[in-house]
Amino acid sequence: MVTKRIIPCLDIRNGRVVKGVNFKGVQDVEDPVALARRYNADELVFYDITASVEGRGLFTDVLRDVARQIFIPLTVGGAINTLEDFDRVLKAGADKVSVNSGAIKDPGLIGAAAKKYGDQCVVLSMDVDGKYHLFTKGGREDTGLDALEWAVRGEAGGAGEIVLNSIDTDGVKRGFDLEMLEALSKRVSLPIIASGGAGKMEDFKTLFTLPGVDAGLAASIFHFGEVDIGNLKRYLTENGVPVRL
Repeated sequence: MVTKRIIPCLDIRNGRVVKGVNFKGVQDVEDPVALARRYNADELVFYDITASVEGRGLFTDVLRDVARQIFIPLTVGGAINTLEDFDRVLKAGADKVSVNSGAIKDPGLIGAAAKKYGDQCVVLSMDVDGKYHLFTKGGREDTGLDALEWAVRGEAGGAGEIVLNSIDTDGVKRGFDLEMLEALSKRVSLPIIASGGAGKMEDFKTLFTLPGVDAGLAASIFHFGEVDIGNLKRYLTENGVPVRL
């Protein structure tokens, strides 16, 4: 039986971990290296959340420092626009590369990266609002694209998994966007990582009743100690959800 994954997310701005609500009101949390060192999770995600909008490369120095501290798979995203960007972050310690705005600008990037590095390395990240519109530049710009159709294109192009970031539930802590996740799972067969809305352990239990959802990603509830990952995994096991303890 395939185990479900629990994934903390480090949103990085100016070299620090930050967190907001609905992609707004971003506040400082902690040093990313110190925070990464604490996590005994299935994977870790590192997003340089302002790299695209600021038109610069991802902070590879911070990435290297984080990668040295952990022994779990690391997914990295932020201003991934070319194969050279893939190469740079992989050499800095990433195991998988998350692409969002770069793939919207150049849809061929997904296929080119999958061919060069393997589809298991390519993660299609989508920032989506309640109208299922796909957003770019850290949730700042509405592309007008239908997110579900974009996901189908991403799968056909060679992406290995999809992260669905729900803008409307981000940081609200009232549960994942189950309706959107279910709609996505009916359109693609790729593993889906759900992001946005986790507030308590029960939210993960409910999340994993959905077919196609392979992982739950969260930030603030883990960063601030509201939910301990070890306790969460024991809770899920007790409730019949297969996880790696």
